[in-house]
Amino acid sequence: MIEKAVRWAAEKKGSCDYPGRCLAFVEDAVEKGNGIEIFGGSTAMESALLYGWVTEGLPPQGALVFYKASGPLNGVEKNWGHVGLSLGEGKVIHSWGEVRIDDFREIETLTTPGWTKPEYLGWTPPGRYLAGAVNKN
Repeated sequence: MIEKAVRWAAEKKGSCDYPGRCLAFVEDAVEKGNGIEIFGGSTAMESALLYGWVTEGLPPQGALVFYKASGPLNGVEKNWGHVGLSLGEGKVIHSWGEVRIDDFREIETLTTPGWTKPEYLGWTPPGRYLAGAVNKN
């Protein structure tokens, strides 16, 4: 399942289809890559709080990597958070304007006007966010 999600995400590198929708991107990678549906929060921050996170070590391949990030979205300003999908070895694929790959710590240096820089929270293992997934086929 993880390899299929990573493959789906990697095929979207450079895409601008997910502006301001990092959670939708990682959920699509997991769901569309595997024909399943997962159930998280409605924002990256809500999902981080729902799943919890680990702070030790590098995020393993397939982990969701979470950050605090606040700014305006659809006229509302709050801590929406940010999330990406770990490719392993410290690399994360995520949507920040476009789908891109960055070192999980370098994501903290990204800027967008009106937004705070992302602040690393930690990662959630696939077993946690896949719990309760249902087959869509």
